[in-house]
Amino acid sequence: MFEGHDQTLRDLLAERSLLEPSQLDLAFDEHRNSGKPFARVLLDLGLVEKEPLLRAVAAHLDAECAEPLSASLPGEALAVLEGSLARTYGVAPLRADATTVTLLAVDPFNSQLVNDLTFALDRDVRLAVADPERIASLIRQHYGEEQASVEEVAGELQAQAAGAAAGRDEFSEADLEEMAGQTPIIRFVNLVLSQAIRDKASDIHFEPFEHEFKIRYRIDGTLYEMAPPPKALAMPIISRVKVLANLNIAERRVPQDGRIKLTIAGRPVDLRVSTLPTQFGESVVLRVLDQSAVQLELGQLTMPPELEAGVRDIIRRPNGIFIVTGPTGSGKTTTLYSCLKELNSPDVKILTVEDPVEYEIDGIMQVPVNYAADLSFARALRSFLRQDPDIVMVGEIRDLETAQIAIQASLTGHLVLSTLHTNDAPGAVTRLVDMGIEPFLLASTLEAVLAQRLVRRICPDCRTPYEPTDAVLKQAGIARAELGGQPFHYGRGCPSCHHSGYRGRLGIFELLKLDDALRELVVAGASLVQLRQRAAARGMVPLRDAGLRAMLAGETTLDEVAKYT
Repeated sequence: MFEGHDQTLRDLLAERSLLEPSQLDLAFDEHRNSGKPFARVLLDLGLVEKEPLLRAVAAHLDAECAEPLSASLPGEALAVLEGSLARTYGVAPLRADATTVTLLAVDPFNSQLVNDLTFALDRDVRLAVADPERIASLIRQHYGEEQASVEEVAGELQAQAAGAAAGRDEFSEADLEEMAGQTPIIRFVNLVLSQAIRDKASDIHFEPFEHEFKIRYRIDGTLYEMAPPPKALAMPIISRVKVLANLNIAERRVPQDGRIKLTIAGRPVDLRVSTLPTQFGESVVLRVLDQSAVQLELGQLTMPPELEAGVRDIIRRPNGIFIVTGPTGSGKTTTLYSCLKELNSPDVKILTVEDPVEYEIDGIMQVPVNYAADLSFARALRSFLRQDPDIVMVGEIRDLETAQIAIQASLTGHLVLSTLHTNDAPGAVTRLVDMGIEPFLLASTLEAVLAQRLVRRICPDCRTPYEPTDAVLKQAGIARAELGGQPFHYGRGCPSCHHSGYRGRLGIFELLKLDDALRELVVAGASLVQLRQRAAARGMVPLRDAGLRAMLAGETTLDEVAKYT
């Protein structure tokens, strides 16, 4: 219920004093630990009844509350809305007249619904709030379900492949446009995208090989293969994706980048598209940009309380450099956006330069890197200093020039946030020195480095305790006496986690705060090992130890900790 809007719900309940702060904190901790939506936790704990909660949401959105819902919807209203629109946008018509239609929305927080459906229905659209599960049930009851699966539609495409497309290597632009617009191709691509979003995939891969055409989803960091469509239809399917992303379908020799904006099951979805010419055709990868990440607060990133307090202290400083480090896909961007959201207020000017801009945030000036126009990180950052900012975010420090300007910005009274690709927090210090930054400049400007990883969370529905063997304990570096009889856990596998044993991911963190002793080591040119040892002696919890703590708390497995740390 209202998944992805957990912080908004918490804020409105606090604003309307419907629950005590202690109750809200209790429920929010349970939401973070279990991975369940905040609204579901509130109802399960009996802290609030469903109707008062829905009325509070309706009042917050200035919408009608239609709870309790009747068992069916009026026929004249149903005639206004087609089944494809109802299923795509997650809406059901409550009432309609010649000029206005009132729609029940599974996700009433999605402001894009009103704009899209006003245009599609040519009427004024008003949203009504009710139990999202009942609304979804009414949509199925009156409009049916999209019964076909990706596997079934892939089977239907065999007939299409046997047609004119089969066996051909070259297509004209007109041929590609015609094939990309054929109903079976459109339906197949729509199903692939909607199933990926439902399964909470982070990336969708379309990969042509010599004798097959693979489609894979990345879910919680692991790739899963889907039913492959016929090889002969690789080009029409990829052309359809390129049409959605407004790319040049006739250009197949150079990489292209684009974006797709869709609404699937009532949720706005943003996809970043990247094409790459390969030996057997174009490989296309779609990165799913989860708009709920923009809603994240620092308190939702599963940081230990003392580490979260340390990060808040650093980003509230008037100047200095704060770096978040980790490999691709470790959640660095999400952490930085959460910091920016914390800092974003009318009395602060924030500028970002990103490659590309992944999420749009109200109140922040965001600049995309454009190498074709000679707009690099360094050039944008140099221009920023003439724009009177308070806080600057640089998507990534990739070279000496960018690093030098970031240091200059810090020295002239700006807070600079950025990312680096290093294995741990102390590694960021040595990487910057290796780039050519003078150690004394780095020591005087760098405030802290946060290293992070994302490990898979054990599925709460099939989590099972077990007694670890001596060999397993030796691998973890834990003495049996330290366990105090506490079991380890793993996921047996169930339908809700696709039988993987994991559902969702959990952040583990390592925070290096530079104090006087560490600054002296940096100036003296200390090695990575010396920095790591001194940081640990001064209270830094290494990534591996943070992972082991999460494992002992029953949130992840030893395999995940070993894999990522």
